[in-house]
Amino acid sequence: MNADPRPKTSPRAAGPEGEARKQRSDGAHARVHLLHTALRLFSEKGFAKTSIRDIAQAACANVAAISYYFGDKAGLYRAVFTEPLGSARDDIALYNQPHFTLHQSLEGFFSGFLEPLRQGELVQLSTRLHFREMLEPTGLWAEEIDKGIKPAHAALVKVLCRHLGITKADDEVHRLAFSITGLAIHMFISREVVDAIRPQLFNTPDAVDHWAASLVAYAEAMVAVEVARRKHLPDHTAGTPRQKNASHDKN
Repeated sequence: MNADPRPKTSPRAAGPEGEARKQRSDGAHARVHLLHTALRLFSEKGFAKTSIRDIAQAACANVAAISYYFGDKAGLYRAVFTEPLGSARDDIALYNQPHFTLHQSLEGFFSGFLEPLRQGELVQLSTRLHFREMLEPTGLWAEEIDKGIKPAHAALVKVLCRHLGITKADDEVHRLAFSITGLAIHMFISREVVDAIRPQLFNTPDAVDHWAASLVAYAEAMVAVEVARRKHLPDHTAGTPRQKNASHDKN
């Protein structure tokens, strides 16, 4: 059989358009490399103590490249802070759907929340950076709370209200929402501890899926406890037992 006489790269791909695609690919790679280098340095030293020159030198790039892709140091830091983990509001559609069962909503919530864990070391650096941002705030953490975390929390509360059969959230619903979220947050905070104690829980390709499935079951149990608790309240709309006792004491 004769070999295919056609060239492996078509003339079109080798022409201006093909060259443009190559340049875009190289540019994307250069941007990602700068982003990851900056993430490592910012997570180690913080925003104030990390210079653009430090990042350029560590990335074997020039300062002009950073200006080209990110504008300035603040723009680079914003990209480093937001891109690897994304924003909590980005996942709302995965779980806040009126036709979803509780199980489906929790599956969507945890699958979206835990997805960054598949990035390995990158997500660990991002977690460290977020903690450093809390200690040495630049304003991005407050912005994420306001524009990302608050809407995501409100969406989860709405899901819980729907499945608890109530129209208005009380403090117990908010506690439940924070507790469910805490299950997922703990996966990020305790990653290094888990690796030290039981590394196989994270070092297999489907490890994140196993975690997500387990957290769904745990969260379902938490919701079931809250459902049972409310069944024993004489009046669901009268508030929590503590609120009722406070009201009784005033009288």
